[in-house]
Amino acid sequence: VQLQASGGGLVHVGGSLRLSCAASGRTLSRYHMYWFRQAPGKERKFVSAINWRFSIASHADSVKGRFTISRDNANNTVYLQMNNLKGEDTAVYYCAADRNWTSRPSSAHAMDYWGTGTLVTVSS
Repeated sequence: VQLQASGGGLVHVGGSLRLSCAASGRTLSRYHMYWFRQAPGKERKFVSAINWRFSIASHADSVKGRFTISRDNANNTVYLQMNNLKGEDTAVYYCAADRNWTSRPSSAHAMDYWGTGTLVTVSS
């Protein structure tokens, strides 16, 4: 599976962006999908996850109420809608896929597949 993240860019504080993670090579329908982010000089951290079977979503406390994760299995794509962006949301965002569900994986958690990153910059 190849995962390609896109949709990043420069946005002002309070703005919105929608990230996409498109898969090729295999269907994502049986994979749980995750978003992580890595800010400059910091370790990669979990952001959001969505379960493939029940579409249950999980979010880090720092983004709860502002970010929404969704999936479109027909188009093999996962989305991360980010609203009310803050400066601390600035990071490279990565999507990942795994056959095992973990509601809040650690930064060291092994994933079956990692995607490319997309840079989100939030300016004041």
